[in-house]
Amino acid sequence: MSTDALNFSNATRKYGGRIALAGLTLAIDGGEMFGLIGPDGAGKTTALRLACGLLRPDAGAIAVFGRDPVREHASITGLVGYLSQRFSLYGDLTIDENIAFQAEIHGVRRYAAERDRLLGMTQLTPFRGRRADRLSGGMKQKLALACTLIHQPKILLLDEPTTGVDPVSRREFWKLLSEFLAAGLTIVMATPYLDEAERCGRVALLHEGRLMALDTPGTLQGGLPGLLLEVFVDGSRPPVEMLAAMSGVDDVQLFGDRAHVRIARSDAAAPARIVAGLAAAGMSNASARTVPPSLEDVFIHLVTRAAAGDEAGGEAR
Repeated sequence: MSTDALNFSNATRKYGGRIALAGLTLAIDGGEMFGLIGPDGAGKTTALRLACGLLRPDAGAIAVFGRDPVREHASITGLVGYLSQRFSLYGDLTIDENIAFQAEIHGVRRYAAERDRLLGMTQLTPFRGRRADRLSGGMKQKLALACTLIHQPKILLLDEPTTGVDPVSRREFWKLLSEFLAAGLTIVMATPYLDEAERCGRVALLHEGRLMALDTPGTLQGGLPGLLLEVFVDGSRPPVEMLAAMSGVDDVQLFGDRAHVRIARSDAAAPARIVAGLAAAGMSNASARTVPPSLEDVFIHLVTRAAAGDEAGGEAR
């Protein structure tokens, strides 16, 4: 069996004339928590469906523990657990009945002990007789996770599992994932939440089907060029256009009531210069401080740079 749990080699998938995934190449190690990161339309769901063998690539290849998920589909069904975006269990069945149904689909006969273990881990034991359509959003996701894991897969593929889930349930869900990861399960999560991505060992940043970057979150954050400042103006939103026009400023992005201002080169005097410029424009209540870049800062920088390159290429042609 291959040491790679999941391998994409120049994998391409189209829907009509639209390219959903453009030559994706990456390898995911066994026992790794890996994040596929990007907005809607980035290619995350397509990548997971290719890994499950639910779609065929138009070019390139995918391997799950060294096996083709389409041609050898029967041999990987016991290895893969897939949790889709939508709650796909049966609302008129109880928690126990949903788990029993999923176990039987996978040919698992003696599942009682594993079922009880999963219900205990997900804190669903007191509700095992409750119908699925009467569960809260967070409880539904935990039930879906238990059903996905009842056949004890080696790799878990999660497609935006915390979208629409309240913050407390999101935290509980991540705690569960950490426990399964510690037990040796390989986890691949697609998410648009960049704060969640920072919990992963490695991440792939996807945009419009293209791989923008692949590394650990810390390495990607440390690779953002220049200096990043957080600018706050008490009582109003920071003036983006004014900040962007200041000397040495490469990019400005709003984050709520604050702006992240990226300076082209590291400059200790930059915060004071920014504050002085705003004060000269009548904003004496402004402040600026150096902050470490987030993955969102990195992603925006990469997308902006790629867009600028595409425009330059178009003009050259």
